[in-house]
Amino acid sequence: MMEKIKPLRKSQYALDDMPEHEHKHCGHPSIGGPDASCKLCRIEVDKLNVSFGAQTPLKDVSLHIHCGELTALIGTNGAGKTTLLRALLGQIEYTGTVRHLTSDGRPAADLRTGYVPQQLEFDRSSPVTVMDFMAGSLSRRAVFLGVSKKTRAKVMAALERTHCAQLADRALGALSGGELQRVLLALALTPQPDLLILDEPVSGVDQNGLEEFYQTVDELKRKNHMAILLVSHDLGVVERYADRVVLMQGTVVKQGAPQRVFDSPEFEQVFYAKGGRA
Repeated sequence: MMEKIKPLRKSQYALDDMPEHEHKHCGHPSIGGPDASCKLCRIEVDKLNVSFGAQTPLKDVSLHIHCGELTALIGTNGAGKTTLLRALLGQIEYTGTVRHLTSDGRPAADLRTGYVPQQLEFDRSSPVTVMDFMAGSLSRRAVFLGVSKKTRAKVMAALERTHCAQLADRALGALSGGELQRVLLALALTPQPDLLILDEPVSGVDQNGLEEFYQTVDELKRKNHMAILLVSHDLGVVERYADRVVLMQGTVVKQGAPQRVFDSPEFEQVFYAKGGRA
């Protein structure tokens, strides 16, 4: 959804914590490779509303998502985090404005979005390997006809980016939770996205797998200067890896640097009002 660029109207909360001068220029580095060019500087969400009949799970949501940053959406269950993701992915209708802009303030064309879900539903008894799964997703050629050298090289390059090339010939169903999520991350990064969306990507993954996943994400963010939007209930992970935190409760209640949000009265009200974290 694009429209002529105009100044954003401030909502009650969303942009009050964002100084006028902040992020005026992207200044991203030139990154090599045919799929690695960063077209995006920021995504501006202005007065976004989502309604389902008489229910309005999102009202007046305004925020910025910048390339080269990991922005984390936090809040209790039912705060509207997944609904916002679905709106940004174009899966549900909304009112308001979402603008994809380049560093000079022009509309960014052909925005690429990568998505890593909470989990992949599939038959774990299936003999499908990681190579088969990736090749089937990245090539029009039927996997039962064999994987071409060109596609195999493409798959291996993708897996190497998330440090899991050694899993190529393993059965998909034999992978641990953390290994599977890194494979899904490799797929989401091929071709290189401008925006990477992570929806509770390590739910149920053990601590080692969790740390490996987020260390890989942090490395990719720094090397490729992509915009990353994360939904997570793990506030420790958010504190360690997020550049910006957006606290939601049907709207944007507070946003800013992690410690600024965590130390705010709004955070206290959302997570501790009933005597404990949600």
